[in-house]
Amino acid sequence: MISTWENIFFTPAVVLYLLAMVLYFIALTRRREKTGRLAFFVTTIAFILHTLALGARTLAAGRLPFSNMYEFTSLFAWGIALVFLVVARRYAIQALGAFVLPLIFALLGYAAVLPREIRPLVPALQSYWLQLHVFTAILAYGGFGLSFGVAIMYLLKERQELAGKLFSPFYRLLPDLRTLDELNYSAIAFAFPFMTLVLITGAIWAERAWGAYWSWDPKETWALITWLIYAVYLHARLTYGWKGHRAAWMALIGFLAVLFTYFGVNLFLSGLHSYV
Repeated sequence: MISTWENIFFTPAVVLYLLAMVLYFIALTRRREKTGRLAFFVTTIAFILHTLALGARTLAAGRLPFSNMYEFTSLFAWGIALVFLVVARRYAIQALGAFVLPLIFALLGYAAVLPREIRPLVPALQSYWLQLHVFTAILAYGGFGLSFGVAIMYLLKERQELAGKLFSPFYRLLPDLRTLDELNYSAIAFAFPFMTLVLITGAIWAERAWGAYWSWDPKETWALITWLIYAVYLHARLTYGWKGHRAAWMALIGFLAVLFTYFGVNLFLSGLHSYV
Protein backbone atom coordinates (compact mmCIF):
# COMPACT_ATOMS: atom_id res chain seq x y z
CA MET A 1 0.00 0.00 0.00
CA ILE A 2 1.18 3.50 -0.88
CA SER A 3 -0.37 6.64 0.61
CA THR A 4 -2.16 8.73 -2.05
CA TRP A 5 -1.69 11.94 -0.09
CA GLU A 6 1.99 11.19 0.30
CA ASN A 7 2.34 11.04 -3.50
CA ILE A 8 0.43 14.29 -3.87
CA PHE A 9 2.94 16.09 -1.62
CA PHE A 10 6.16 14.17 -2.32
CA THR A 11 6.46 14.63 -6.08
CA PRO A 12 5.95 18.43 -6.06
CA ALA A 13 8.44 18.65 -3.19
CA VAL A 14 11.11 16.90 -5.25
CA VAL A 15 10.39 19.13 -8.25
CA LEU A 16 10.60 22.28 -6.11
CA TYR A 17 13.87 21.17 -4.53
CA LEU A 18 15.22 20.77 -8.07
CA LEU A 19 13.93 24.23 -9.03
CA ALA A 20 15.48 25.74 -5.90
CA MET A 21 18.80 24.09 -6.74
CA VAL A 22 18.74 25.64 -10.23
CA LEU A 23 17.83 29.04 -8.81
CA TYR A 24 20.69 28.88 -6.33
CA PHE A 25 23.10 28.05 -9.15
CA ILE A 26 21.81 31.05 -11.11
CA ALA A 27 22.13 33.29 -8.06
CA LEU A 28 25.69 32.06 -7.49
CA THR A 29 26.97 32.36 -11.06
CA ARG A 30 25.14 35.53 -12.10
CA ARG A 31 25.22 37.40 -8.79
CA ARG A 32 21.46 37.89 -8.58
CA GLU A 33 20.42 38.51 -5.01
CA LYS A 34 16.69 38.46 -5.82
CA THR A 35 17.10 35.03 -7.38
CA GLY A 36 18.77 33.83 -4.19
CA ARG A 37 15.84 35.06 -2.11
CA LEU A 38 13.44 33.34 -4.50
CA ALA A 39 15.46 30.14 -4.18
CA PHE A 40 15.15 30.28 -0.39
CA PHE A 41 11.37 30.79 -0.69
CA VAL A 42 11.05 27.84 -3.10
CA THR A 43 13.15 25.67 -0.76
CA THR A 44 10.85 26.59 2.12
CA ILE A 45 7.75 25.58 0.13
CA ALA A 46 9.47 22.33 -0.91
CA PHE A 47 10.31 21.63 2.74
CA ILE A 48 6.70 22.22 3.80
CA LEU A 49 5.43 19.83 1.12
CA HIS A 50 8.10 17.33 2.11
CA THR A 51 6.96 17.57 5.73
CA LEU A 52 3.35 17.04 4.67
CA ALA A 53 4.41 13.97 2.66
CA LEU A 54 6.11 12.50 5.71
CA GLY A 55 3.07 13.37 7.82
CA ALA A 56 0.74 11.69 5.34
CA ARG A 57 2.86 8.54 5.40
CA THR A 58 2.87 8.61 9.20
CA LEU A 59 -0.93 8.74 9.29
CA ALA A 60 -1.30 6.04 6.63
CA ALA A 61 1.16 3.71 8.36
CA GLY A 62 0.07 4.48 11.91
CA ARG A 63 3.71 4.95 12.89
CA LEU A 64 6.70 7.18 12.23
CA PRO A 65 8.29 6.66 8.78
CA PHE A 66 11.62 5.04 9.62
CA SER A 67 11.28 1.34 8.87
CA ASN A 68 12.94 0.97 5.46
CA MET A 69 15.46 2.52 3.07
CA TYR A 70 12.91 4.75 1.33
CA GLU A 71 11.52 6.20 4.53
CA PHE A 72 14.81 6.96 6.21
CA THR A 73 16.37 8.36 3.02
CA SER A 74 13.48 10.80 2.82
CA LEU A 75 13.96 11.65 6.50
CA PHE A 76 17.71 12.04 5.87
CA ALA A 77 17.03 14.65 3.18
CA TRP A 78 14.40 16.31 5.38
CA GLY A 79 16.89 16.72 8.23
CA ILE A 80 19.48 18.34 5.95
CA ALA A 81 16.81 20.67 4.55
CA LEU A 82 15.71 21.65 8.07
CA VAL A 83 19.22 22.52 9.23
CA PHE A 84 19.95 24.31 5.96
CA LEU A 85 16.86 26.54 6.21
CA VAL A 86 17.69 27.51 9.79
CA VAL A 87 21.32 28.34 8.93
CA ALA A 88 20.46 30.09 5.64
CA ARG A 89 17.90 32.22 7.45
CA ARG A 90 20.32 33.15 10.23
CA TYR A 91 23.49 33.77 8.24
CA ALA A 92 22.04 34.84 4.87
CA ILE A 93 24.67 32.92 2.90
CA GLN A 94 22.91 32.42 -0.43
CA ALA A 95 25.82 30.53 -1.98
CA LEU A 96 25.33 27.72 0.54
CA GLY A 97 22.18 26.58 -1.25
CA ALA A 98 24.13 25.76 -4.41
CA PHE A 99 26.17 23.24 -2.42
CA VAL A 100 23.50 21.77 -0.10
CA LEU A 101 20.44 21.54 -2.38
CA PRO A 102 22.15 19.07 -4.77
CA LEU A 103 22.67 16.73 -1.81
CA ILE A 104 19.01 17.01 -0.77
CA PHE A 105 17.81 16.45 -4.32
CA ALA A 106 20.15 13.48 -4.82
CA LEU A 107 18.85 11.79 -1.67
CA LEU A 108 15.22 12.33 -2.65
CA GLY A 109 15.93 11.23 -6.22
CA TYR A 110 17.34 8.01 -4.83
CA ALA A 111 14.38 7.63 -2.46
CA ALA A 112 11.96 8.10 -5.37
CA VAL A 113 13.18 4.92 -7.11
CA LEU A 114 13.06 2.74 -3.98
CA PRO A 115 10.08 0.51 -3.04
CA ARG A 116 7.54 2.68 -1.23
CA GLU A 117 4.96 0.20 -0.01
CA ILE A 118 3.87 0.62 3.60
CA ARG A 119 4.47 -2.55 5.54
CA PRO A 120 3.94 -3.49 9.21
CA LEU A 121 6.91 -3.07 11.51
CA VAL A 122 8.93 -6.16 12.32
CA PRO A 123 9.03 -6.83 16.10
CA ALA A 124 12.60 -5.47 16.48
CA LEU A 125 11.47 -2.06 15.24
CA GLN A 126 8.53 -1.71 17.61
CA SER A 127 10.32 0.38 20.21
CA TYR A 128 10.14 3.97 21.43
CA TRP A 129 13.92 3.83 21.80
CA LEU A 130 14.19 3.28 18.06
CA GLN A 131 12.03 6.35 17.42
CA LEU A 132 14.37 8.43 19.59
CA HIS A 133 17.34 6.80 17.86
CA VAL A 134 16.05 7.83 14.43
CA PHE A 135 15.11 11.35 15.55
CA THR A 136 18.61 12.04 16.87
CA ALA A 137 20.11 10.54 13.70
CA ILE A 138 18.07 12.94 11.54
CA LEU A 139 19.43 15.97 13.42
CA ALA A 140 22.99 14.60 13.47
CA TYR A 141 23.02 13.77 9.78
CA GLY A 142 21.39 17.08 8.96
CA GLY A 143 24.20 18.98 10.66
CA PHE A 144 26.88 16.79 9.11
CA GLY A 145 25.31 17.21 5.68
CA LEU A 146 25.45 20.98 6.05
CA SER A 147 29.09 20.82 7.13
CA PHE A 148 29.81 18.76 4.01
CA GLY A 149 28.48 21.54 1.78
CA VAL A 150 30.37 24.19 3.73
CA ALA A 151 33.60 22.19 3.53
CA ILE A 152 33.32 22.00 -0.26
CA MET A 153 32.80 25.77 -0.38
CA TYR A 154 35.86 26.28 1.81
CA LEU A 155 38.13 24.12 -0.35
CA LEU A 156 36.94 25.78 -3.57
CA LYS A 157 37.50 29.26 -2.17
CA GLU A 158 40.89 28.28 -0.78
CA ARG A 159 41.90 26.86 -4.15
CA GLN A 160 40.91 30.10 -5.89
CA GLU A 161 42.94 32.13 -3.40
CA LEU A 162 45.99 29.94 -3.98
CA ALA A 163 45.51 30.34 -7.74
CA GLY A 164 45.29 34.13 -7.36
CA LYS A 165 41.72 34.33 -8.70
CA LEU A 166 40.72 36.94 -6.14
CA PHE A 167 38.60 39.00 -8.50
CA SER A 168 36.54 36.29 -10.19
CA PRO A 169 32.75 36.63 -9.75
CA PHE A 170 32.55 33.11 -8.27
CA TYR A 171 35.20 33.94 -5.68
CA ARG A 172 33.47 37.11 -4.54
CA LEU A 173 30.14 35.35 -4.07
CA LEU A 174 31.54 32.85 -1.57
CA PRO A 175 31.91 33.91 2.08
CA ASP A 176 35.41 34.48 3.40
CA LEU A 177 37.42 31.51 4.59
CA ARG A 178 37.15 32.40 8.26
CA THR A 179 33.34 32.53 8.09
CA LEU A 180 33.20 29.19 6.29
CA ASP A 181 35.56 27.59 8.79
CA GLU A 182 33.49 28.81 11.74
CA LEU A 183 30.25 27.68 10.10
CA ASN A 184 31.76 24.25 9.45
CA TYR A 185 32.76 23.97 13.10
CA SER A 186 29.34 25.19 14.32
CA ALA A 187 27.50 22.62 12.19
CA ILE A 188 29.63 19.76 13.49
CA ALA A 189 29.48 21.01 17.09
CA PHE A 190 25.68 21.06 16.77
CA ALA A 191 25.46 17.59 15.23
CA PHE A 192 28.02 15.74 17.37
CA PRO A 193 25.96 15.53 20.60
CA PHE A 194 23.07 14.11 18.59
CA MET A 195 25.44 11.58 17.01
CA THR A 196 26.46 10.59 20.53
CA LEU A 197 22.79 10.09 21.39
CA VAL A 198 22.43 8.00 18.22
CA LEU A 199 24.94 5.52 19.67
CA ILE A 200 23.43 5.58 23.16
CA THR A 201 19.79 5.19 22.11
CA GLY A 202 20.80 2.58 19.53
CA ALA A 203 22.57 0.56 22.19
CA ILE A 204 19.53 0.67 24.49
CA TRP A 205 17.25 -0.31 21.59
CA ALA A 206 19.60 -3.19 20.67
CA GLU A 207 19.53 -4.50 24.22
CA ARG A 208 15.73 -4.44 24.21
CA ALA A 209 15.48 -6.03 20.75
CA TRP A 210 18.35 -8.54 20.74
CA GLY A 211 19.52 -8.78 24.36
CA ALA A 212 22.91 -7.08 23.91
CA TYR A 213 23.93 -3.42 24.00
CA TRP A 214 26.65 -3.90 21.37
CA SER A 215 27.27 -6.74 18.92
CA TRP A 216 29.75 -5.21 16.46
CA ASP A 217 27.14 -5.37 13.74
CA PRO A 218 28.53 -3.62 10.57
CA LYS A 219 26.20 -0.63 10.94
CA GLU A 220 27.04 -0.28 14.63
CA THR A 221 30.73 -0.45 13.81
CA TRP A 222 30.55 2.16 11.06
CA ALA A 223 28.38 4.44 13.22
CA LEU A 224 31.15 4.27 15.84
CA ILE A 225 33.80 5.00 13.18
CA THR A 226 31.77 8.03 12.07
CA TRP A 227 31.51 9.24 15.67
CA LEU A 228 35.27 8.80 16.15
CA ILE A 229 36.07 10.85 13.01
CA TYR A 230 34.05 13.79 14.23
CA ALA A 231 35.37 13.33 17.78
CA VAL A 232 38.92 13.55 16.43
CA TYR A 233 37.95 16.67 14.49
CA LEU A 234 36.55 18.42 17.56
CA HIS A 235 39.42 17.31 19.80
CA ALA A 236 42.04 18.44 17.28
CA ARG A 237 40.35 21.78 16.82
CA LEU A 238 39.94 22.54 20.51
CA THR A 239 43.29 21.08 21.62
CA TYR A 240 45.63 21.66 18.70
CA GLY A 241 43.86 24.48 16.88
CA TRP A 242 43.04 22.53 13.74
CA LYS A 243 41.21 24.91 11.41
CA GLY A 244 40.90 25.68 7.75
CA HIS A 245 42.14 23.15 5.21
CA ARG A 246 42.53 20.14 7.52
CA ALA A 247 39.22 20.82 9.22
CA ALA A 248 37.42 21.00 5.87
CA TRP A 249 38.88 17.66 4.80
CA MET A 250 37.89 16.09 8.11
CA ALA A 251 34.31 17.28 7.51
CA LEU A 252 34.33 15.70 4.05
CA ILE A 253 35.73 12.40 5.33
CA GLY A 254 33.24 12.37 8.20
CA PHE A 255 30.24 12.78 5.92
CA LEU A 256 31.53 10.11 3.55
CA ALA A 257 31.55 7.84 6.60
CA VAL A 258 27.96 8.90 7.32
CA LEU A 259 26.95 7.94 3.78
CA PHE A 260 28.73 4.60 3.99
CA THR A 261 27.18 3.89 7.38
CA TYR A 262 23.73 4.23 5.90
CA PHE A 263 24.06 3.26 2.24
CA GLY A 264 27.30 1.30 1.98
CA VAL A 265 26.59 -1.06 4.84
CA ASN A 266 23.17 -1.90 3.39
CA LEU A 267 24.59 -2.47 -0.10
CA PHE A 268 27.85 -4.29 0.64
CA LEU A 269 27.54 -5.78 4.12
CA SER A 270 24.90 -7.73 6.03
CA GLY A 271 23.81 -7.73 9.62
CA LEU A 272 21.02 -7.04 12.05
CA HIS A 273 20.36 -3.63 10.44
CA SER A 274 20.12 -4.90 6.87
CA TYR A 275 16.40 -4.23 6.66
CA VAL A 276 16.63 -0.52 7.60
